[in-house]
Amino acid sequence: MHATFAMNPQSVDIVDAATKDDILEQLSALFARAYELDAEQVLEALVERESLGSTGFGRGVAIPHARIARIKRPIAALMRLKRPADFAAADGMPVDLVFGLLSPEGSGAMHLHALAEISRLMRDEEVHEALSEAPDGEALYGLLTNASDRDAA
Repeated sequence: MHATFAMNPQSVDIVDAATKDDILEQLSALFARAYELDAEQVLEALVERESLGSTGFGRGVAIPHARIARIKRPIAALMRLKRPADFAAADGMPVDLVFGLLSPEGSGAMHLHALAEISRLMRDEEVHEALSEAPDGEALYGLLTNASDRDAA
């Protein structure tokens, strides 16, 4: 599906989260359910990375990311928030799209390539708008699949 990271239908959801901590907890739980990971380990890695500076990308998007043991390639999860929430983004705007990325420990270039692909996807106005308006997780997943296929063409 994606050249640099894997996703599955279970890794996409629409959630209610009001704070940055709540967003990271729900993202960790989503990764745990979708990829059979330990939610606490994922949360710890995301919080540690977030302590270096907000991964609030701007324009209503956050891209929390980390490297963890036990995975073989970069994996992603997407949450759309029911209401925008403060994520201490660089532009000061609240976020409503949270695109999480986990990569294997020691994956330098692979992690950066996956982040760049997510960043490109989130900068695409049509994709951003469509994701913001999708009625459910299934529609979100379908939009991501179509958008990344279009990018690969």
